[in-house]
Amino acid sequence: MNEALKRAEHAAVQPVQRQVSVSAFEEALVHGIRYFMAAERGALTRGIPTSWATLPLVNMLTASEEPPPVWPDPNGTVRVVALRPLHHSVAQAVKGDSALYEMLALIDALREGGAKERRFAEVELGPTDSVGTLPVPIPASGGPSYKEL
Repeated sequence: MNEALKRAEHAAVQPVQRQVSVSAFEEALVHGIRYFMAAERGALTRGIPTSWATLPLVNMLTASEEPPPVWPDPNGTVRVVALRPLHHSVAQAVKGDSALYEMLALIDALREGGAKERRFAEVELGPTDSVGTLPVPIPASGGPSYKEL
């Protein structure tokens, strides 16, 4: 489908205006991320707490017997079980950006948490104020493909 849309646009047969429904994206994130971007636990490592082990969920949930998950980072604050982040640059990206840190930690709770953790994360993420659709750019020829990202 993606390749067909790019070919049609390139041939100027059909100007393509691709958009993503915000509500559909939120639903896919909340209910599908644990399946299409499943959490992968690793070995003990030093890292930055994520998921239910950091704000805001750490204050809402009772202590667990399970070691808390972390994004691997040699300068991390704790040494426990690694959780593979959505992207290799997450640990660097969240330093100094508390809003991004909180959002990605909540997404990790959706990916790897139990029912209670997922429900709290869903409530904390909440519905966005955005209504409608978001434009999705189509890379020009020679640009990176989704496989390269």
